[in-house]
Amino acid sequence: MYGAPVDFSFKSLSSVADALNEEPNHELRPVRKNSEDKFCSRSLRLNNNFLTELSGLCETVKHYFSEPALLSWLDLSFNDISHINAVLCELPELRVLYLHGNSICNLSEVDKLGALPFLHTLTMHGNSVENENGYRRYVIAVLPQLKKFDFSAITRQERTLAQVWQRPGNRGKSGRKGT
Repeated sequence: MYGAPVDFSFKSLSSVADALNEEPNHELRPVRKNSEDKFCSRSLRLNNNFLTELSGLCETVKHYFSEPALLSWLDLSFNDISHINAVLCELPELRVLYLHGNSICNLSEVDKLGALPFLHTLTMHGNSVENENGYRRYVIAVLPQLKKFDFSAITRQERTLAQVWQRPGNRGKSGRKGT
């Protein structure tokens, strides 16, 4: 059984490696530890800090988690991350990723997440990238395995429209006549 997230939110961390010098926040439901004093959890909160990039993420996960390869939920919301680091792709079981409230401004950053076969929930609202034309359609097209995006379920119609939009020659064209 895997319990509550290991929580490093609101710690004023400027790098992920800074978490190595911190104790996680105490939860109402304590996180169980194994005989090696590592957390038996699959979830990590690094939200509401001052992170700008993710170097040291894998080392931090290996340091704190009993089964680091099984990390499946990661909250990086409300930081100052401007690029989606490829280090996320070293977390093969990642299923939920919160990136909302950061500084991502390039839609092509999302392409990197295509290497995560089990990713089904992603948030990116509150980044300047959400103002890009076709933002939601692009993300759904690039990550067809997603079930929820920005806390909203992806409908069958959205998935179909994203597939049509992704075909060569269709990007940038509106799906309605006369527009």
